[in-house]
Amino acid sequence: MADSVFDRETLLDISVNIIPMVIIAFFVFLFLLTSPYPPDFLIQVTALMLHVIPFVGLALLTYVAAHYI
Repeated sequence: MADSVFDRETLLDISVNIIPMVIIAFFVFLFLLTSPYPPDFLIQVTALMLHVIPFVGLALLTYVAAHYI
């Protein structure tokens, strides 16, 4: 049986990417609960995508890094 990609050593190596992902996820959750902007759909979607796109990119980068570590 093949070992999992996310063993203990790998998780320690990629924790520098997991911590910012948790912070970004917190801000997305906070933004969805209370929006600091007026109720304009374009502004809300733009602000949300400015959080979601880096989160997805960082998640992909973290997975690729874990795979190669």
